[in-house]
Order: sequence, then structure tokens, then C-alpha cells
Amino acid sequence: MESPSRSSVIIVGAGVSGISAAKVLAENGIEDLVILEATDRIGGRIRKETFTGVSVELGAGWIAGVGGKESNPVWELAAKSGLRTCFSDYSNARYNIYDRSGKIFPSGVAADSYKKAVESAIEKLRIVDANHPFCDATGVHEPPCCPKTPIELAIDFILHDFEMAEVEPISTYLEFGEREFLVADERGYEHLLYKMAQEFLLTSEEGQISDNRLKLSKVVREIQQSKNDGVRVTTEDGCIYEANYVILSASIGVLQSNLISFTPPLPRWKTEAIDNCDVMVYTKIFLKFPYKFWPSGSEKEFFIYAHERRGFYTFWQHMENAYPGSNILVVTLTNGESKRVEAQPDEETMKEAMGVLRDMFGPNIPNATDILVPRWWNNRFQRGSYSNYPIVSNNQLVQDIKAPVGRIFFTGEHTSERFNGYVHGGYLAGIDTSKALLGEMRTEKTEKGRKCENHNFLLEPLLALTGSLTLTQTEAVSNLHKFDISTQLYLSGKLVPVPEPIL
Repeated sequence: MESPSRSSVIIVGAGVSGISAAKVLAENGIEDLVILEATDRIGGRIRKETFTGVSVELGAGWIAGVGGKESNPVWELAAKSGLRTCFSDYSNARYNIYDRSGKIFPSGVAADSYKKAVESAIEKLRIVDANHPFCDATGVHEPPCCPKTPIELAIDFILHDFEMAEVEPISTYLEFGEREFLVADERGYEHLLYKMAQEFLLTSEEGQISDNRLKLSKVVREIQQSKNDGVRVTTEDGCIYEANYVILSASIGVLQSNLISFTPPLPRWKTEAIDNCDVMVYTKIFLKFPYKFWPSGSEKEFFIYAHERRGFYTFWQHMENAYPGSNILVVTLTNGESKRVEAQPDEETMKEAMGVLRDMFGPNIPNATDILVPRWWNNRFQRGSYSNYPIVSNNQLVQDIKAPVGRIFFTGEHTSERFNGYVHGGYLAGIDTSKALLGEMRTEKTEKGRKCENHNFLLEPLLALTGSLTLTQTEAVSNLHKFDISTQLYLSGKLVPVPEPIL
């Protein structure tokens, strides 16, 4: 077990927020920092895995927000690193909607259904935002019609789970642009984090991080803090780390769980804000086939399955644009369907997925030869994919979630007011949190300096009196604590109107 070692800052979590936060601190001279990461790798919810010889992204997979008036900082990092990406055009997906008999809905029908869904969603947002009850001409409004048919349910899923920008202005697209690029690089999305880390952590010639300030497989279970003594962090293996401050980059799902305890407990306003933020679960299931049987081409990259159950293996993507000849399909599930699939064996999931594909492409298509099912919800170090604030929420909720509590500072994509849920949101949040902490550290240093000056000012007239004392008296004074001098002067009979030092 490691004995307590003192650092300026402990950073909990080595995802994009933790790494960007640590980089800013190091650039500003705070080198005695420690990064505690629960897993055996950096990256957090940016994670690649080799699947049948192809590098696939289990978590974040796109750089969203490209081509606008401002440059997306993650896009800049990707360009600097030469990260390979492919443009993704979601807009065609609405015209590739299959019913259960394998027929594609006519484009006119799909377009009309999509238009009605957008209008309904906008109306619902307007009513909720204005806090108006639903009422009709008689004074009692009916809510906007809910999707009922398979195509309505499919479009509702696309609209709210993939293209919410069609309904509500999203800062990412307004500021950085509406284009999205899929990361298709064998080095993985995580390569950007390793490049960042290499700028301030010792790295071997092979690119492996060897700096002992990065501690992997360290599961933080308790954070204790006191006003005067700083923070004390205890990990699952019994190690203890001490610092002046902590930056906590754990996901909103982890904060809602009981993985990390706080002493003293977090205040009620903080826990209520954390609990009021929704967690989105986003699951990409990868299927490998012996050969391609689906339509190809950039306009066919995404296709939709219309089913009576919303979100039941609805959104599909082929990987031919990213990795030609890979013969891989990806189907995306969210929230309830994600949790359901995570709880069942992969064999059952493959059976369900194959049933859907045979509905769309016929009974003679080949069986998948392999499947990969990420489990973000059941991962105790993640507990979901990203934060999802209520569509209509006040600014105070975000402010409370990111506000520090004593010496504990919070960061992560969930603390980004404008870009929550995105990689660039996490990246920028880490930078913002470190800048706030640096400001706090400067303020604390200034206050300590001012207190020291005040003590010296009060002691100067006292120490000046020692010159009139005999040698023996001077020696006696030199052996006293500075706050005992006035008492000694009183006992020696040399009374002077000098105030007591203020503690």
C-alpha cells in the first residue's frame, strides 16, 4: 500500500476532460499533479477495440460540428495528428426506411412523415418552453399527436436520438458547423488523447506513457476534504493520496452511483443537481458478415428499420465507406433497449438482429460470423454514455453541477453548458475547470501572502523593543514563540501599548 504523498492537484479520471485539465495545469507550472484512472488505459468513453481485424469505436465515434464559422478544437487536434475520418451524411437515412416486409417507404411518404414529426416536436417544445397547458378551442388542448405507426416511431427515433438539431438549435452546429465526420483510423479516436498526454507526461519511444504521475487501475472510492488540510483520496486497493485540490472528471452516471463517497457529504444543492441530469445510454452493436448483402454507396450508408416498438434495432450503418471490404454492419440502440440488450447474452442479441436484417433483406442472407456488444450502462466506471439535460431546463442546473465544493472541482462533458454530450464539450470543460482552479490557487496564495505581511507588520514594533533588553533578556526572547513576546514584555515590567497579534 502506498503511503500518503502530497501533490498540488489530484485529477480523478483520464478521459478527455481529465487529460485536457492536466495539460493546462502542467503548462502553467503545476507539475506536481497525479492522475488516478480506474481502468488500465486512458480515454474514458473514447475507446477503440479491434473487431475482426478492424479498429472500431465503442464509444465516441464522430467529430461533430465541422465547417462552421468557428473551428472545432477537436477537429483541429485531428487535423494536427493526421487522424483519418470519413464524412457522414445522416440526411439520407430518412429515405432509406424499410418496413417489415423489406420494402422501402416511398420518398414522398417518408418526407411527409418526417415533416409532420418535426412540426410536432417543435410545437411540443414551444408549449413546454412557454409552460402552457395543452388546450384546444374549448379551452383544453390535446398534446401534439404521438407517433403510433412503425414509420412514425422510426422517424421519431431518428429525430430525437440523432437529428435533434432539426428541432432545437444546438450550440455545436451553430458555432462549429453542421458536418460530422466518422473517425476511421486504426490508431483510434483515443490517439488524440495520447498525443495530448505526450506533451506533459513522460513517454517511451514506442509511444507508451511511462510517467509515474499517471496511475492506472486506481479506483477512487472516497474523497475527504477539510478547509485547512486539503483533500485525501482513498482508492479501492487501499492507497491514499493527498493534495491541495481535486479535479473530479467522473461521468454524471458515476456521480449518481455510489462508487465514490464524499466526506463530508456533498451539499444538497449539489446532489439534487447531479440527480436531475439524465444519462443517455448509446450502444453501437457491431456485426461481421462473410460478404456484403446490403446496398452500398455514400447515400446508402445509413438505413432505418420501422418496427412497432420504438428503437428496436432501428438505426443501421454499413462500414464500407470507412473500411471498404470490412463487411461490418453497425446498429445503434439507446436507453431502454440498450439496457435490455446489455442484460442478455450476445447470442440472443445476434438472433434478434438477424431477424431484423432478414425482415429487410430476405431470408437467404448469411448469418453474422461475429458480434461485439459494448456495455456502457453496466460498466461501473461509466454508467452510461453521456449527459442529457432536459430540453427545457434553467441555467442554474448546469451551474450547480459544475460548481466546485470546497477544494473539489468538477469537470466533464456534463459540466459544459453549451456542448454537453460531445467530445469537444469534455475537452473544453477540462480546460475551463483548470483555469478556474488556477485562479483559485492564485487567490489562495495572495491571501496567504497578505496574512504573512499582517503578522510581520504587527511584530515589527515588538521586535524593535528587544534592542533595549539586556543580552540575557534578548536570548530569552529569541527562544519564545512570536505570539508570546507581548506576554514576556509584560512580565519584564516594560509595558508598552502594543496590540496582540491577530491570529
